Amino acid sequence: MMARLSIRTAASASLLVIALLSPEMAAAQQQEAPMDHSQMDHGSMDHSMHGSVEDQNGMNMPMEGSEAMPAGDHAMHDMQDMPMDMPMGEDHSAHAGHTMSAPQVVDQPGKAPPPQVPTDHPADRYFPQDRMQAARDALLKHSAFSTLALQVDRLDYRMKDGKDGYGWEGEAWYGGDIDRIVVASEGEGTFGEAAERIEVAAYWRHALDPWFNLQVGARHDFRPDPQRTYALLGIQGLAPYWFEVEGQLLVSDKGDVHARGKASYDQRLTQVLVLEPEVEFDFAFQDVPEIGVGAGFERVEMGARLRYDANRSLAPYIGVNWERKLGETARIARAAGEGASDVSAVVGIRAMF
Repeated sequence: MMARLSIRTAASASLLVIALLSPEMAAAQQQEAPMDHSQMDHGSMDHSMHGSVEDQNGMNMPMEGSEAMPAGDHAMHDMQDMPMDMPMGEDHSAHAGHTMSAPQVVDQPGKAPPPQVPTDHPADRYFPQDRMQAARDALLKHSAFSTLALQVDRLDYRMKDGKDGYGWEGEAWYGGDIDRIVVASEGEGTFGEAAERIEVAAYWRHALDPWFNLQVGARHDFRPDPQRTYALLGIQGLAPYWFEVEGQLLVSDKGDVHARGKASYDQRLTQVLVLEPEVEFDFAFQDVPEIGVGAGFERVEMGARLRYDANRSLAPYIGVNWERKLGETARIARAAGEGASDVSAVVGIRAMF
């Protein structure tokens, strides 16, 4: 009898507990139901605690068949008020229209201004200024010394069809960094015959800036016959990208006017091998039949020499040289039985003393 009473009492207590917990369980189930995001405004939500893309590597998110995922409707999300300092992974999809242009070169070689003359001297803080100024004047005086040099740019032995030939180009000067007296010579010919060209020029060279020099002087042509003497005005220097250039205007004692241009470039292949291509052309402003020259471009000469520059005082080289007479000058040469074009392999030396 007592056992039956205990069972009934336990059953009644269980029913009472279930009745009391039923409203709370129903409320919990309602809270766990899927939320409808279609009418929610996420603009004012604080996403600052969201993890970055790198922090989500451990999530197992299927890449295919993702349409089966019960995703919420975010079509009405307003991202306008989202804070910009969110530590979220950067989305590069919006960068598709960006153009990554190459950086533009602002500073061009050869156009840098010369350094400014210093006006402050730290030694003046510790020693009398007049004594320091006298020391600077003495240093400047002894630094402005004159030098004497001889430079042979080309001394060629030219191997070609028929008789071999020769060629040379060089100069000697005396002076300082600003002003120099220069004697230059250039010529070519064939062994066993009279030289085709012999030119000797003497001029004053004055530095216009750190890159270019002015030339004022005269040139005398011993060959071809008859001889000519020219007044010379030119400019020579280092152009941008390290091209060595020279241009001269010549007026002869007979009144004919000519021009000459040169350009060369030293391409260092190794520490001791230097490839030097160069070009030279002559232009006449009128016909000069006495020396076999017609108006227009007279001649062009092009060459390339590979130099072994281990010792700059004496550097051997090998290369090729090509020369051609042009226009009316070529027609005059053919009429005289001479060739208008010539190509040769060259060996030679470049020296400086």
